[in-house]
Amino acid sequence: MTVASPPALPTGIVDAFATHVARTRYEHLPPLAVAKAKTFLLDTIGVGLAGTSGPHFARISRAAEAWGRGEEATVWGSGLKLPAPSAAMVNAYLIHCLEYDCVHERAVVHPMATILSAFFAWAERSGGRGRPVDGRQLLTSLAVGVDMSGLLGSATTAPIRFFRPAVAGGFGAVSAIGSAAGFTAAQMADAYGIQYGQCAGTLQPHAEGSGLLPLQIGFNARAAITSADLVEAGFDGPHDVLTGQYGYYNLFELGQYSPEVIPDELGRVWQIARLSHKPFPSGRLTHGALDGLRQVMAEGITAADIASVEIQAPPLVKRLVGRPDLDNPPANYAKLCLSFVAATLLLRGRVDVPEFAGDTVLNDPEIHAYARRISVVDDGNPDQNALAPQRVIVRLTSGRTRVIDLPEVYGHPEAPLTDAENRAKFARCCGWAVPPVPDARRAEIERMVDEIEDVTDVGQIAKLMVSDG
Repeated sequence: MTVASPPALPTGIVDAFATHVARTRYEHLPPLAVAKAKTFLLDTIGVGLAGTSGPHFARISRAAEAWGRGEEATVWGSGLKLPAPSAAMVNAYLIHCLEYDCVHERAVVHPMATILSAFFAWAERSGGRGRPVDGRQLLTSLAVGVDMSGLLGSATTAPIRFFRPAVAGGFGAVSAIGSAAGFTAAQMADAYGIQYGQCAGTLQPHAEGSGLLPLQIGFNARAAITSADLVEAGFDGPHDVLTGQYGYYNLFELGQYSPEVIPDELGRVWQIARLSHKPFPSGRLTHGALDGLRQVMAEGITAADIASVEIQAPPLVKRLVGRPDLDNPPANYAKLCLSFVAATLLLRGRVDVPEFAGDTVLNDPEIHAYARRISVVDDGNPDQNALAPQRVIVRLTSGRTRVIDLPEVYGHPEAPLTDAENRAKFARCCGWAVPPVPDARRAEIERMVDEIEDVTDVGQIAKLMVSDG
């Protein structure tokens, strides 16, 4: 495959992103970007289907249905049809509610949750209006959307204090839609301005373990469709929304940013190839402990052999998941509590969706007792957004110490899941769906993703993600 050179970019950040989206075509994508887009398309569909087992899915669906029925777009897993903005909101919740969706680590962003939920709802509606979106456009939209959200987050040097995955993800989502809608660079700039006026998301739900956290992803996915619709209606928006006096970086990122990464990488380093898998349905910041303990357990060391575990990690890890273990934690809190998640792996031998469903594991006194043996230490890394490197120090009851150094954490592009592991995760996720996805339908979804370049209407994929119940 010959890859065309991407067009030259203007110097302004908003204009650079807008031009990149408006001019990028499938032919500009290198094979690695195409392959990774397929990998994380399958992964994101899988975790979204598994999200139907999430605790608030039925409540959110009922609320969205009360805002208006429509035949525009499908709520995954249920077959409920809603106006596209509402379907995008619900599906975004499904993708993120289990903490199982992929991450752009440098940006501290979950871009695919917002991008894919918004794009699929918009594309399904577009197909219903006689303008189907094909698979090559889907791959292109995913690539430019992840470029936007990934580089937007990568340019900041401020410690995260709002829910960057939702806010930056929303800009990525409207980029993806604008690409498919054929927006000019000027229209994309308007879309970014309108999206900025709808940004939503704080870290308070993260701190409290509230179910609002994944719903904030949904608010920004819904906003992306609204932004695109307003642009198509001829509405304009403010333009200096990233570096302006009251722009994104000055308000959301405390004025602390280094924008040179954007022109250095935009159209050259495809951010979709920099995404990290989540091998476990817990905060990505807990995965260093799980990776280290997984390696120790592979040597035959068991929970009974361990006196204590110390995780030496960057300040982001300590601040967001080095939280105290609670005896009766909500599932959303437990997923983001490193000591609880690590103790679960030690005693249960795995961390997957069922470990956070019901009270059996959440209230297990033995797990909570082991959680008190696990500590997180700030390693003094000056990068306030770094996830790695990490060091896992396991002190054994025998007096011996085992040290695992992690330059990158399992799931990172430098320590990736294999294709077989990605497909196995997808199969497990289909099994965790409520009701489970039948094997034949799972195989059909997998086939369509593998052959996505030949799909003439990607809205047809949504039709496979419905319940038989």
